Amino acid sequence: MGVQDLSHWQPCPLPGDKTLEGRFVRLEPFDAARHSEGLFEAVCREQAEAIWQWLPLDPPESAEQFRSEYAQLIKARGWRTLVIHGLRADKLLGLFSFMRLRPEAGSAEIGAVTYGAELQRTAEATEAFYLASRHLFYDCGYRRYEWKCNHLNEPSRRAAVRYGFTFEGQFRQDMVVKGQNRDTDWYSMLDSEWPLCGRALEAWLLPENFDEAGQQKNRLEDIRERLAREEVKK
Repeated sequence: MGVQDLSHWQPCPLPGDKTLEGRFVRLEPFDAARHSEGLFEAVCREQAEAIWQWLPLDPPESAEQFRSEYAQLIKARGWRTLVIHGLRADKLLGLFSFMRLRPEAGSAEIGAVTYGAELQRTAEATEAFYLASRHLFYDCGYRRYEWKCNHLNEPSRRAAVRYGFTFEGQFRQDMVVKGQNRDTDWYSMLDSEWPLCGRALEAWLLPENFDEAGQQKNRLEDIRERLAREEVKK
């Protein structure tokens, strides 16, 4: 990376305090009273066991339990949580949090990703990630973006690579979660890497990248590689 002059560096503002709207989704700061019922329907009904497998809580059994336990978790851990409102479905589809916040270093993690069955592997999910990432880098000026997951959580590891994160290594026997060992895989994206990743996400989300059935024509990874090659040629 070389030597960076950070003599005028100032701590970043905390992310997640504004509504972010795209073509498919709207991200809203979590409001326990307003959002808990819709989130319970989205992430605690269908496929709840699989959705909550890698999360620090078991799936709540009621909207009231969701409201109480999730609000406590956010407060205790200092998370900045955003909920995902699907514009096509006009309902809540999931949520995630900015966590391990270190504004003095310009570093934040995206985690506790809790996507309902309707949100998984959709354009809505990708746009939600894009909106959150753009907010963190451009609105808040962060330098480092982290993604961490259980090594056994293959979908999460695949998602990190798809979005453009770089694998940094593994913390062995990092945690005990729900009575099981967790080896944690660490990924990161830097502010210098975001412009390419962001442009690839924008290109992937364009209407012309989808066929009449809503299926992608070009993979995000392929678009990013093409854009990187074009940058080298300039």
